[in-house]
Amino acid sequence: MGIKTALPAAELGLYSLVLSGALAYAGRGLLEASQDGAHRKAFRESVRPGWEYIGRKMDVADFEWVMWFTSFRNVIVFALSGHVLFAKLCTMVAPQLRSWMYAVYGALAVVGTMGPWYLLLLLGHCVGLYVVSLLGQPWLCLGLGLASLASFKLDPLISWQSGFVTGTFDLQEVLFHGGSGFTVLRCTSFALESCAHPDRRYSLADLLKYNFYLPFFFFGPIMTFDRFHAQVSQVEPVRREGELWRIRAQAGLSVVAIVAVDIFFHFFYILTIPSDLKFANRLPDSALAGLAYSNLVYDWVKAAVLFGVINTVARLDHLDPPQPPKCITALYVFAETHFDRGINDWLCKYVYDHIGGEHSSVIPELGATAATFAITTLWLGPCDIVYLWSCLNCFGLNFELWVQKLAEWGPLAQIEASVSEQMSRRVRAIFGAVNFWAITMYNLVSLNSLEFTELVAQRLLLRGFPRTTLAVLFVTYCGVQLVKERERTLALEEEQQKQDKEKPE
Repeated sequence: MGIKTALPAAELGLYSLVLSGALAYAGRGLLEASQDGAHRKAFRESVRPGWEYIGRKMDVADFEWVMWFTSFRNVIVFALSGHVLFAKLCTMVAPQLRSWMYAVYGALAVVGTMGPWYLLLLLGHCVGLYVVSLLGQPWLCLGLGLASLASFKLDPLISWQSGFVTGTFDLQEVLFHGGSGFTVLRCTSFALESCAHPDRRYSLADLLKYNFYLPFFFFGPIMTFDRFHAQVSQVEPVRREGELWRIRAQAGLSVVAIVAVDIFFHFFYILTIPSDLKFANRLPDSALAGLAYSNLVYDWVKAAVLFGVINTVARLDHLDPPQPPKCITALYVFAETHFDRGINDWLCKYVYDHIGGEHSSVIPELGATAATFAITTLWLGPCDIVYLWSCLNCFGLNFELWVQKLAEWGPLAQIEASVSEQMSRRVRAIFGAVNFWAITMYNLVSLNSLEFTELVAQRLLLRGFPRTTLAVLFVTYCGVQLVKERERTLALEEEQQKQDKEKPE
């Protein structure tokens, strides 16, 4: 109720003004804190000289981001540029062989980066899951896939297998876990699709073409085998009108985002401040709330940039890859919360939807979420923080269903039916604001630290109650209403486009 209901323009304008003012006020507090802490001894390791013409130090606490765009930038550009070049030549000369070109180039890149023994290790896992797929038993395929994944996440097998990598370099551990983990997920997808479609007779060659597609190999996103195979098997792929313009726009947006993040880190030390809890505890409540929120936004931007670059290359190859994750700012329900759309699609298809069905019953939903987060825990690497993160998000997803069931209960449903649709939307937005901060706190545990999450919870919920708590919730409520308005507008536009298509010419 109230989903398609518009609110008065003046009310939405007020929400925009409140949200903009609150973000500016919190940003000012973070900027002042970053300036005050730039020369602290605790910041010395992660706040270092940045761009000379900006004249400020830069937050370099994120090891992966710094490596991607400094020492490994040229390697990444060279590898992806070579892929694009050879893919274009092959598409022009022998388009029927382009899937083979992808696999050969990807395998050679893996050998050049990680060594031949690492390639043989992954080939062993591929062959193992291919052989099991011939038996046509989905449970056996999934079981072996999870066992293979566990071998890359748990000692002593992980230590033994990491020894197959040749040489040592800064991103070795990241590339090892990324290439190995995604290989297992891809092989498991292949095996499960082979069981689901025994008449199609997929071959080992199809699996190798799927697994060694370089843009997806180390960092994802993962496409399920059925989608990848259908798209890469097109002999003469045709681009939709305006597709090249959209690819250029996405590439340009990724470059702008990279530069914007680098500039941002010269002024806001959002990754370093949480590591110094004494300093973070001296921040004003508004700045502390903004710091917690900005940590999640940065993680989304990081994923969006990574997948944006990869997806640009994939779309040049006539593929339709999974889209970047939904912005954390637009999330106020756990059901839409994920930081990797490809893994989310994989889990939904093979685990969550398979067990949970329509996701309308409490017990099947509990089983589906428990199984999904158990596999997610294995994917992330079992440890205390991941256990806590999984339990919190599993509870949040189930709690949403419980609240939904309670809202559909007779007396409450009658109360909602008795009020206007606009008021119903306002009440639901209040719950959305609370849910937004539950999502923020639950994910801050893994994205930052448990100690920082406890500090934020104490300041905003306990010591700051009721003034700070209600102020933060009201600002969040304004943001949720603006997001709902955006969703309403998009829904109406889609409905109008659908009606226009159905009209007789």
